[in-house]
Amino acid sequence: MRSIAVAAALTAAAFSYPAEAAGHLPDLEGRTVVVVTENAYPPLQFVEPGTGNAVGWEYDAMAEIAARLNMTVEYENISWDAMIPAVSEGQYDLGMTGITIRDDRAEVVDFSDPYMRSEMVMMVRGDEDRFSDAASFAANADLLMAAQPGTTPFYVGVYEVLDGDEANPRIVKFETFGAGVAALKAGDVDLVLTDGTAGNGYVSASDGGLKIVGEKLGTEDFGFIFPKGSDLVGPINAAIGSMAGDGTIEALNKKWFLDYKLGE
Repeated sequence: MRSIAVAAALTAAAFSYPAEAAGHLPDLEGRTVVVVTENAYPPLQFVEPGTGNAVGWEYDAMAEIAARLNMTVEYENISWDAMIPAVSEGQYDLGMTGITIRDDRAEVVDFSDPYMRSEMVMMVRGDEDRFSDAASFAANADLLMAAQPGTTPFYVGVYEVLDGDEANPRIVKFETFGAGVAALKAGDVDLVLTDGTAGNGYVSASDGGLKIVGEKLGTEDFGFIFPKGSDLVGPINAAIGSMAGDGTIEALNKKWFLDYKLGE
């Protein structure tokens, strides 16, 4: 999934990690950690076409974290809109699905250090010529945007592209990111806002059916989430720091954002 901007933004140099990460890592002595995800956000985590296997950047990263910390991972699935409340209530030990680190979310869950940085982009059909940026999209009342409620793309669409009205009928709500992309391809909506990790992946796999237009609408940092006060935050942060320092994160970026092709 070729994207110079995304590949550059996701280098380990983008973040600062604690010094302890470079030294001895905590040993969780085989502790079982229940990780919940959505499996609907390629290439971070998704069900691979053809194999039916749950794969992605986050699965590989979590496997590496588990190996370094001597912990056992059990996976569960849940919808995006239920994930943060469920983790906040302690139903799961950790949540992963490309979750943007935000102050409002940090009031109910703890975040790990960032493991990835990406940029918000506008994804449209390959033959789109009615608008070329956020301003021209907003100016045409006939154009519709797909969004998953409660996500960063939803709020960027509401407050940075449109008029600040979360009930604006031009925002067509979908339960999953993939459903919004399918609606875009079918012509039911005209725009999907997404971070570059997913957007450039879909564009790369579309054979010209999709493209990115306009300027980037900002950056976002992704982190894992935990119940407030979780004793897993420190060990996970140490593992993230270790992986950044020895090139593992860079290798995962290359595998999933440059080498892997969706649908192959």
